[in-house]
Amino acid sequence: MKIIDLRSDTVTFPTPEMREAMARADVGDDVMGEDPSINRLQELAAERMGKEAALFLPSGTMGNLAAVMAHCGRGDEVILGNQSHTFLFEGGGIAYLAGVHSYELPNLPDGRLDLQAVRDALRSDDVHYPVSRLLVLENTHNRCGGTVLPLEYMDAAAETAHSLGLSLHIDGARIFNAAVALDVPANRLVQGADSITFCLSKGLSAPVGSVLCGTRDFINKARRMRKHLGGGMRQAGVLAAAGIVALEKMVTRLGEDHKHAQALAKGLAGVDGVIVETPVPATNMVFVHLSDAVKADTKGVVQSLAGLNVKVGVVGSRRYRLVTHYGIEAGDIQTVVEAFRSVLQ
Repeated sequence: MKIIDLRSDTVTFPTPEMREAMARADVGDDVMGEDPSINRLQELAAERMGKEAALFLPSGTMGNLAAVMAHCGRGDEVILGNQSHTFLFEGGGIAYLAGVHSYELPNLPDGRLDLQAVRDALRSDDVHYPVSRLLVLENTHNRCGGTVLPLEYMDAAAETAHSLGLSLHIDGARIFNAAVALDVPANRLVQGADSITFCLSKGLSAPVGSVLCGTRDFINKARRMRKHLGGGMRQAGVLAAAGIVALEKMVTRLGEDHKHAQALAKGLAGVDGVIVETPVPATNMVFVHLSDAVKADTKGVVQSLAGLNVKVGVVGSRRYRLVTHYGIEAGDIQTVVEAFRSVLQ
């Protein structure tokens, strides 16, 4: 039987077209700048983000870290949300490896940061304080439910950051989901950002990789940071080839994932004991938790669902994340709903 894996959109497999492109990829030594497939991917990514240049990296975590290192010096400070991926889920790399201090602001329920709070967080010129250098936003916002930061807010945040002398980096792991949900081009959504990282290996279904975009000078600096981090790859055009297909063919189908998430949320709302946190998900994530009436524990529910070939992510005590993606079909949604109903009965 088919295993319906909703733990993340990172579990996607490359499409047949990607596999074919990988097999046929022209390659060279990327550290020497000679891999034609990587060069093409970087040009395409920069174009899609409306930036001058781009850099292919093994992961989004490395992309965000390289961005922080390129924007900040050791002992500088980055302002970011306390529910952001960079703060919660990247191993503390900005502190451990970059020597950059973090100033965490509370994320609003929709993932935004209060821009007045950003202004208030700016350090004054005092030897006792780190120097404020960078504002980091996340769009879509993972921990806040796959929410979308709207265009007007993105513009206002860029204006605020620049008025304070800060650079703006976007952790745009799923920026194309945000763009599809808002029906705006991705490059317009990040127009005011100084840099942006986006993932090829999530909803776009490529097997490996993320891309960091910005000015040519910034990307040249980030390339040095990537070298420090051990991220220089050689004939990695076999990976970039899948990324090219992802950008050219997989963006337009993300709306299908959003529709599946909405159908899943609607179906789970009808299951006794399940509380759907956002009745109409903004993108491809559904967050649910168990009501007090349910006696089963968190781990037991996950194990029981797995016995019915349904995998879900645990994000807290009695709280779950379900992510739709390429490979999840309309018929799978009802299967998941019935699996929950069966387990909770």
